[in-house]
Amino acid sequence: MLIVSDLINNGIEIIESLKKRNKDFSKEIHLIIDLDKKRRTTQSKLDELLSQQNKLSKKIGEYFQSGDHASGNQLKKEVEALKPDQKKLEEDLNKIKVDLFENLNNVPNVPHELVRKGKNEEDNEIIYQSDDIDKLSTKPKPHWELASHYNLISFELGNKISGSGFPAYIDKGAKLERSLINFFLDYNIKGGYTEVQPPILINESSGHGTGQLPDKEGQMYKIENENLYLIPTAEVPITNFYRNKTISKNSLPIMLTGYTPCFRREAGSYGSDVRGLNRLHQFDKVEIVRIEEPSKSYEVLDEMVEHVKNLLLELELPFRIVRLCGGDLGFTSALTYDFEVYSMGQNKWLEVSSVSNFESFQSNRLNLKIDLGDKKKNYAHTLNGSSLALPRIVACILENFQEKDHINIPEKLHKYTGFKQIK
Repeated sequence: MLIVSDLINNGIEIIESLKKRNKDFSKEIHLIIDLDKKRRTTQSKLDELLSQQNKLSKKIGEYFQSGDHASGNQLKKEVEALKPDQKKLEEDLNKIKVDLFENLNNVPNVPHELVRKGKNEEDNEIIYQSDDIDKLSTKPKPHWELASHYNLISFELGNKISGSGFPAYIDKGAKLERSLINFFLDYNIKGGYTEVQPPILINESSGHGTGQLPDKEGQMYKIENENLYLIPTAEVPITNFYRNKTISKNSLPIMLTGYTPCFRREAGSYGSDVRGLNRLHQFDKVEIVRIEEPSKSYEVLDEMVEHVKNLLLELELPFRIVRLCGGDLGFTSALTYDFEVYSMGQNKWLEVSSVSNFESFQSNRLNLKIDLGDKKKNYAHTLNGSSLALPRIVACILENFQEKDHINIPEKLHKYTGFKQIK
């Protein structure tokens, strides 16, 4: 959520930057500024009225103490006469605050200066790509055929139990999945991250805090009777560890990593994009989350990008890094880098990670501040990245390491899997 004072002081620049998202938010921002002005005016009137009541109440006490009951009773009537005005001002103020909150929720984060204007993923910038992709000597098969042939993943069994988009991993397929989770966590811990294991059900406040609600409500699974949501990513519960917290500057940086299953409805997805492991309703993911001082957050973003880059190099997978344009940028993000791995069996790029800086957008919603000392506080900057999402990594390992009669396992995974090949 944008900070109102920033909109008041830098409204013109913010409106121009938001145009990178292919929409003019000037009407929404001017409305927010007007609502905040009404809020401050109404609050001032209410404060004056309450101050007047306090003065009269003090005077009433003095009259009664001195024995002048007539004057005291007269002032009591005057105080009672002010009650309807107080109630009206309180009602007006509450309504203005609700309207202000709802309108702020409808404005996305301001794109960073590096974000260029664009409509969709076709306008994203490729900033890094692996060396030329080595074509396989045999005609590559897609991962769903390999998974079936080697009895690694059963899409039919998952469909019987839950429905499409819920695969069942079997034998070495399950072992490969677990090995990747352990490898990712160990890699992140070695990089300075502390492992956590968060809940996978969140309440509405948590969803709002990181920006999933109300923006992505239609993409989340909801348990109606409990008013709880299944998490779309570990970013949500992990970042919410610090909701309504003021943290010491000396405790920064905060670096956390966690594994969770993730759940997304993926409404509207169809065709080859949802084939096999390409797009699932349930999948495993390891996440990295950082809380930083604003002055350091973009340096940290570069560090996180390099961290994920080296992780993919360890897996020996061909990949590229793209910087998202305004039209493809997430609602809460100021700057995002996507990592895409090349799928040999499908002859296309598959996204496996997003690394983003949200600046103060999430921390304002979360009420997450840094204590700077001398009674000064500032909103923290939050960042997160997939490190990594597993389904497409598994798909690309099966496709890119396939041979005529077996599938090789990347060397860095051997000590986790206990086998070097799938035969």
